Amino acid sequence: MSVLFNVGVRALQADQLLLQAAGNNIANVNTPGYSRQTVLLKDTPGQFTGIGYIGNGVEVQTVERNYSAFLTRQSMLASTTATADSARSDKFRQLESIFSGGAQGLGAAINDMLNSFSDVASAPTDLTARSVALTRVDETAARLRSAAQSLDDLRQGIAQELTQKVSAVNGLTQSIARLNGEIARSRGSNHAPNDLLDQRDQAVRELNQYVQTTSVAADDGSVGIFIAGSQTLVLGTTVSPVAIARDDFGDPATSKLVIDKGGQTFPLNESNLGGGEISGLLRFQNGDLNDARNLLGRMTLAISRAMNTQHNLGLDLNGKSGGDLFTPTVFDNHNVMQPQAPAATNTGSAALTLSVADPTQFVASDYEINFTSASAGNMVRKSDGVVTAFGSVPITVDGFAIGVSGSANSGDRFLIKPFATAASTIDSALSSPSALAVASPVAASVGSGNTGTLALDSLSARSIIAALPTVTLTFDGAGHYTRSDYAGPLSPFTFTVGQPIEYNFATPGTTGWSLNLKGTPQADDTVTVQAQPTANRNLNAGNASAMLALRDVAMFDGVSLSDGYSSIISQIGIRSQSASFSAQISTALAADVEKERTGISGVNLDEEAAKLLQFQQAYQASAKVIQVAQNLFDTLLQSVGR
Repeated sequence: MSVLFNVGVRALQADQLLLQAAGNNIANVNTPGYSRQTVLLKDTPGQFTGIGYIGNGVEVQTVERNYSAFLTRQSMLASTTATADSARSDKFRQLESIFSGGAQGLGAAINDMLNSFSDVASAPTDLTARSVALTRVDETAARLRSAAQSLDDLRQGIAQELTQKVSAVNGLTQSIARLNGEIARSRGSNHAPNDLLDQRDQAVRELNQYVQTTSVAADDGSVGIFIAGSQTLVLGTTVSPVAIARDDFGDPATSKLVIDKGGQTFPLNESNLGGGEISGLLRFQNGDLNDARNLLGRMTLAISRAMNTQHNLGLDLNGKSGGDLFTPTVFDNHNVMQPQAPAATNTGSAALTLSVADPTQFVASDYEINFTSASAGNMVRKSDGVVTAFGSVPITVDGFAIGVSGSANSGDRFLIKPFATAASTIDSALSSPSALAVASPVAASVGSGNTGTLALDSLSARSIIAALPTVTLTFDGAGHYTRSDYAGPLSPFTFTVGQPIEYNFATPGTTGWSLNLKGTPQADDTVTVQAQPTANRNLNAGNASAMLALRDVAMFDGVSLSDGYSSIISQIGIRSQSASFSAQISTALAADVEKERTGISGVNLDEEAAKLLQFQQAYQASAKVIQVAQNLFDTLLQSVGR
């Protein structure tokens, strides 16, 4: 009877634990990171009798959590990829709002500014038309500055987010280290501390929302957490904190994740970070946002430089040469620009200067120069990784000429950011309508006695000419002409209809003007080019027409100046669409893998409710066994007593 009583007691205790585990599962159905727990039972070894072994009931072996290491790891990997893609996609939506289209967009302001010179060309002395043109110039500069400020605000917001997320990472790593210690101390019981393991897994899962990690289990039950492939983030109870720092050039627009080990800081390669919100934000800030700023800066610098150059070639209402239409940017002081910064590790005394050679050749990119000697090395275009080797200075690339002063040592590096502040510092330079230089300094006329069909198509100044000589072109009717100011060996010159006649004044290579003619000349037909007569100056709008013609100049990777903003919207839109698609795919994959994981580790309320009924009945049956044993014992006592 005592054996039967013990069997009932053991069964009752086991069923009580089964009920308690089911109730605990139900209570934690909404607890983040909780894994469903199961009580494992085993039979108590039987007692030998003459007729065989008789069972002694049941006993509880342990309480285990339903857990799949493989699915947990796959879920974290999928989730960390999804968070990186989502973080980048969210920022692209903000970026797209900065580069909006339509009548209120920056592109409309630029086209309105260029088109305003059409009215000036039609009425060069109309101060109202001139005032409208200057207003359009001022509006364009204000729109460019506003876009640049919005990009600055976006960058600052990302910087704050990165700081907050890095703080969260350091907090989670501290929690993981603490849990490692508690789990290691509990190993002596020979039973897994399920709740502590769940808490640690949840902390690791949350950590992977910020940065992708790799976990390696140790013999004492702790896990090592590694970042960027092999950098130790947590080892046992030791934590290596991370932080956000600037790059080697101190560029405020570029950040990197660094790790502190024993007081020494080591940068982490961005390409090795994998997923996580921090990785997605760094990729957007260092890549996409910087490229967008360069696109805006390139358009600003190219437009302002092209319009300033053309405006300088005109004459205002007072007969003075035109000045700048836009103020030069901070680093653009009439052809001379300073690079962003040398690397902190440079040992030489070299300094760089950057001059604009041809704005139509600009590429929206930063550049890194690496010296292998005082005048040799290579230049890396950071937008696409194209490397240009150089063996002497100055270096000419993508519309810029780079000069070097001082002495560079092997290993010295420089970062050049020609477009970084172009849009944020632009402003209109003129305030008086009469100062708008829309008249051309040169004029042309065909001879009154010409017998051919020769006619003037266009005439434009190519450079500022202090004293322009009068030049008469005389044609022979056979495809040649002579110049009244030249009798050298190159004369007669070849004339081809449709090809401009370029006049080099004084020094070869210094172009004075460019003349386009149409029609067919006959022998002795003439065309005279001279300085603009004072009487006709204010009625002439040749320079306004030349500024209007800038709309069609191939300025941005073959795209015309007027379509430059559309090109920016297109490039940003393509990237944004790609980022959004990646986010949708990775989020769906993460949801599928997480569903599989929770199918094993999650709590199903219907299943647990059914188990409660089952365990309740088992508990009642166990109690009945004890009751039967008690009744048998009472009967025996009564029999003995009689």
